[in-house]
Amino acid sequence: MKNKYFDIVDQTHVFPQEEFYVEENELYFHNVNLMDVIKQYGTPTRITYLPKISENIQRAKRWFNVAIAKADYQGTYNYCYCTKSSHFSFVMEEALKNDIHIETSSAFDINLVDALYESGKVNKNTFIVCNGYKKNVYLDNIARLINDGFKNVVPIMDNNRELERLAPRLKAPCNIGIRIASEEDPKFEFYTSRLGIGYKDIVEYYKNYVKDVKNVKLKMLHFFINTGITDTAYYWNELAKCVKVYCELKAVCPDLDSLNIGGGFPIKNSLSYDYDYEYMAEEIVHQIKIMCNAKGVKEPNIFTEFGSYTVAESGAILYSILDQKKQNDKEHWNMIDSSFMTTLPDTWAINKRFIMLAVNNWDKEYERVFLGGLTCDSDDYYNSEAHANAIYLPKFDAKKTQYIGFFHTGAYQDSISGFGGLQHCLTPAPKHVVIDVDEDGEVHTKLFAKEQSYKSMLKILGY
Repeated sequence: MKNKYFDIVDQTHVFPQEEFYVEENELYFHNVNLMDVIKQYGTPTRITYLPKISENIQRAKRWFNVAIAKADYQGTYNYCYCTKSSHFSFVMEEALKNDIHIETSSAFDINLVDALYESGKVNKNTFIVCNGYKKNVYLDNIARLINDGFKNVVPIMDNNRELERLAPRLKAPCNIGIRIASEEDPKFEFYTSRLGIGYKDIVEYYKNYVKDVKNVKLKMLHFFINTGITDTAYYWNELAKCVKVYCELKAVCPDLDSLNIGGGFPIKNSLSYDYDYEYMAEEIVHQIKIMCNAKGVKEPNIFTEFGSYTVAESGAILYSILDQKKQNDKEHWNMIDSSFMTTLPDTWAINKRFIMLAVNNWDKEYERVFLGGLTCDSDDYYNSEAHANAIYLPKFDAKKTQYIGFFHTGAYQDSISGFGGLQHCLTPAPKHVVIDVDEDGEVHTKLFAKEQSYKSMLKILGY
């Protein structure tokens, strides 16, 4: 009877796989023996396997460049890394080894660009695509880069007032982009993205707010949908609408030459994962080409902003099983030595799925379990609703510690969980004011903490 943990994994999935295999009942991740890591560092431990970042970048560049060659496409392909996925210095340095560009989301991102420039990791020809709603400090930082000679900083206009606020800050020529407010998937609670300008308003926006602005050229149209790049009617329909707008805009704006299709290449979240990246790259290039040719418009340069795809599959986090609680006849709770809410916030915030495997004891019998975190919060758990299916692990043995790993966790989890004081998109933590009332009813205020500075954030990130 096949009742070992190895058997349930082998019977359910194709195993071993490219990044996973087992030797002497211990799991290897990218040829690294995870038990060796645990013996040296203990648990909980987060891992970043840097070579995977370069591997995924090179794959995407190859897929798109081959697709361009096959289609005799006249534009170029440019890979941008979406920095908000992971801002750590070691991640950025690894990614930038691959001749890529950067997409930013907030003011502190520009301070990060300064640090990368000072260390020689980027230069003044690197594309810096600046997304997001822009407060004054973000506009100040963008303008400073442009005025300092960064030739390829491309602020993406999110609304019809941003250029009006940016232009007075500029002392040098500037290339800008416009973001399309895409229509969301029908399953969403709202119809149109809060980011960008509506499809029907793009051409008029250019004519009324951009065309006559001195030293400003519109070079890029930006398109992104929350569900990512998927082989669905919804995605292809939104892409077609985007290219239609590009062609209409090109007719009145000859300077326009680039189409940014944003991010969205998915990551492997199950051992049964199946996604044809090569086909999607070829089909995107093909669709853009035939739609542009039909309108007599030269194909645009293509930009992508891959974040999770770049860095997620480099990450893993390892836990120990502290104990098992049998709450009733069917529910066995394995308690980890950490909290899902603080180390893998996406598991409870958006029910995101990750690959979960035992690190040791692959020769032991398996059992179905639920995983619980250390906190007293009822949402601090991971079960079959979050996982791809029911969770099986080697049977609990109090005499031999069981270790488990969650894999492809390298994107967003650190910043969303507030690692060391990080914030999502490097948005600074606000100032904190304490208010009290004395016996006479007089109100007293005291500044407990200042707003977080970019210097403190960059220090946490290793710059």
